[in-house]
Amino acid sequence: MTADPPVAPSVPRIVLDTNVCLDLFLFDDPHCAHLMIALRNGSVQAVTRDDCRDEWRRVLHYPQIPIDDAIRPAVSAAFDALIHPLPVDESTASDTAWLPRCADPDDQKFLQLALASGARWLISKDKELLKLDWRSRAAGLFPILLPQQWSRAMV
Repeated sequence: MTADPPVAPSVPRIVLDTNVCLDLFLFDDPHCAHLMIALRNGSVQAVTRDDCRDEWRRVLHYPQIPIDDAIRPAVSAAFDALIHPLPVDESTASDTAWLPRCADPDDQKFLQLALASGARWLISKDKELLKLDWRSRAAGLFPILLPQQWSRAMV
C-alpha cells in the first residue's frame, strides 16, 4: 500500500541540496542565476526541514568552505529569507518504500523532503542523487536536476 502523494501547492515547490545552496548564497554561481531569480520573484518556493537546515548550518563552519565569521550571518540570513522551513507533518512522508535509495545515506533526506513536500523538482549537484533521476521519474515522482538543467527547462 502506498501513501497518497501530497497535494501540490499553487506555487511549485523545489528542494535544493546543500551544494546548490552554497552556490546560490555563497559563491554566486552563474549556473544558479535563473534559480535565484525564480526564488526572489516567488515563481518557485524552496523548502527545507530541520535536518537539511542543520546540515546547511554545519557546512558553513567547515574549514574548507571560504567563509568567515564576518559574512557567515549574512549568508545564513539569505538562506533563511528564501528557503521555507516546513512543519514536520509536511516534511516527512509516511510511506517512503517506493522512494529511490541514495548510495549516500546522508542525502536520502533530500529525497524524503521532495516526496513529502510535493516538490516538483530536486535540484542537486551530488552525483549520487543525480544518478537517481531516471528512477525518480520512472516512479512518477520528481526530476533530479543540476541547476543549469533546471534553468534550461524553465526558459
